[in-house]
Amino acid sequence: MSDFETEICFVRRNCTPYGGAENYLVRLSNSLTEQGYTHRLIHSRLPKFLPSFLRVMFFNLSVCLHKGQRFYFSLERISCPDIYRAGDGVHREFLLSKNKSFNLLNPVYLFLERRCFSNARKIIANSMMVRNDIIHHYNIDSSKIFVIYSGVKLDIDYALAGSVRRELSIDPSTRVILFVGSGFVRKGVSEMLHLLAKLDNDFFAIIVGKDKHLQRYVTLSEQLGLAGKVKFVGPVRDIDRYYIDSDILMLPARYEPFSNVVLEAMRGGNAVITTRQNGAAEILQDELIMESSTDEKILSVLQKLLDQPDYLAQIKQQNLDTVSEFSIEKNASETLALIEATLKESGK
Repeated sequence: MSDFETEICFVRRNCTPYGGAENYLVRLSNSLTEQGYTHRLIHSRLPKFLPSFLRVMFFNLSVCLHKGQRFYFSLERISCPDIYRAGDGVHREFLLSKNKSFNLLNPVYLFLERRCFSNARKIIANSMMVRNDIIHHYNIDSSKIFVIYSGVKLDIDYALAGSVRRELSIDPSTRVILFVGSGFVRKGVSEMLHLLAKLDNDFFAIIVGKDKHLQRYVTLSEQLGLAGKVKFVGPVRDIDRYYIDSDILMLPARYEPFSNVVLEAMRGGNAVITTRQNGAAEILQDELIMESSTDEKILSVLQKLLDQPDYLAQIKQQNLDTVSEFSIEKNASETLALIEATLKESGK
């Protein structure tokens, strides 16, 4: 049980069952509850009909006006955090990876991001990449930035094996390539489809996630001759079934601070391919890291994974060994130690 009287609040504007940060927060909250630490979650109650930039501004105003003596552990860019976990990365760096277009949300994010990094007592980066981006773009003192990698529950129900293959009529001998993520532009779905179209091997690809332009990607897969090899299933709650029935997770992201699905896929026994622009690349085998989302050099490695069972099995086992060091319990322990140290320093 916590010895601190100050109320600890975890701040995240959105509350969705599909977001990576939101799922991380749920896992962290559950772990802290199991350890006897009382806390509360703060989400936005603003109506969805408001423009997104206004919802962001009003949420920041609301949480900061009502902070009082509460201790804010924020997963959201706000101007009054005690600890800020930069799970969304650095927006200024993200903007360098996307097509230039005017959106009022961007200057709002940039304003809050600068205030957030400057005002936070401590900052958690979920990868060395994010840590370095914070220092590069905002000249933040490195002594207040702590790298704490994400964590996942390591247990998985293998009784679910075979259910996805049966539902989608995938032959047991066919290699399955999986993509998991929402926001297909940033996560590289178009680039993935173009790469898959260049493969000679037999495979089946499953695209899990939501995007408001989903039909464009379905049409693209058909134009590339992948209609019978790619299935878009939308967002799902029972994601473990898909990891268990897949062989390779492919995530050619343009920018990703540290993708939780990489850990989830590793835990599910998958080989993982991603880009160097994903902080999770820091824990993967170098030969499976793409230099960019369009890096065609990965095709030879992908074909090797599909063709050579021994090589695939070797990578899968290495990932299982690696992910054992990234439990949510370890993450919660390191996070809690930083919260307690920050509370003591502030005299709360």
